[in-house]
Amino acid sequence: MQDLETLESGSLKGALEAMLLVSSDPVSASSLASVLGIAPGEAASLLAELKVEYEEAERGFQLREVAGGWRLFTHPAYHDQVEALVLSWDTQKLSQAALETLAVIAYHQPVTRETVKGIRGVNSDGVISSLVDKGLVREMGRDPQRGQAIIYGTTTAFLEKFGLRSTKDLPDLEQFAPDEQTRRFIRERLSGRTIQSTLEETDDELAEERELIDLDDEDPDADLVLIGNATDEDFDE
Repeated sequence: MQDLETLESGSLKGALEAMLLVSSDPVSASSLASVLGIAPGEAASLLAELKVEYEEAERGFQLREVAGGWRLFTHPAYHDQVEALVLSWDTQKLSQAALETLAVIAYHQPVTRETVKGIRGVNSDGVISSLVDKGLVREMGRDPQRGQAIIYGTTTAFLEKFGLRSTKDLPDLEQFAPDEQTRRFIRERLSGRTIQSTLEETDDELAEERELIDLDDEDPDADLVLIGNATDEDFDE
């Protein structure tokens, strides 16, 4: 058996493949290089070569750089077959509510529970907790402007499962909309304009109510209504 110090380029690629096959999480080029005793730059170059080789050979799997590391993925061309097999194992799929909530958090992070509720129109506390338990969403801190409310964002596991290098690689959801009405709905929901406009309307309504209350306090007789041509003399009688 060859020693790691004497492995040639081809053998180094084999070693990289072997390590990636047993890795459930993305592995950085520097970590792989450390095991092989080579420079991180060399490992990165070999990984890039492997990626191209798989693509040109039309293999059933791909090598991608995601979440700061490298990992093997099944080829998208075989999505239907792989999905059918995986679903036969795993009955714990994400519900429609979970998918909607995850999309809101992914495209609008960092967000509070109240923001998610405002966008979806329903309480999403239970769904968010479930996504946290699944490792797709995490607590990022607290928002001092909203009473120290917890703010949420997506995790590295989310990037990994969806094959993304970062949240900047999230696809434009409007491209999946079948018509302009749906595209407008997506723009309004995910931009937060609906929430903001609702909050502004609420603030305006509260301001008007305060003004009316102040006027009532200043003029205690303001609620008296004179009927017809009644005068002060009529009340003196």
